[in-house]
Amino acid sequence: MFRRRPEARPATQDRLVEVFVAGRPLRVPEGASAAAAVLLSGAPAIRTTPVGGAPRLPYCMIGICFDCLAEIDGVANRQSCLVPVAPGMRIEPQIGARVARADDTAPEAA
Repeated sequence: MFRRRPEARPATQDRLVEVFVAGRPLRVPEGASAAAAVLLSGAPAIRTTPVGGAPRLPYCMIGICFDCLAEIDGVANRQSCLVPVAPGMRIEPQIGARVARADDTAPEAA
């Protein structure tokens, strides 16, 4: 589906790394984005919209549309198209709005 231009391929083009997409192991080319791994996995969605719950998959692949938001290695709201894969990376679907943590505090009004 997506191919790199031949002159842009890194020396490690034939190396694969194992990542986990929605808990399932998947081997993807080293240097690919987490969004590409999601698309390669065949997952039906990587996130749902906060209000309507509509499923979304990576779309623009350049960081503009935010349809690729996912939880990557425990961090929510990551633009998966901008994150290169790493061995053992865990890419989980982000369902609905991000839940605020108890230690997330709003700045006090001055």
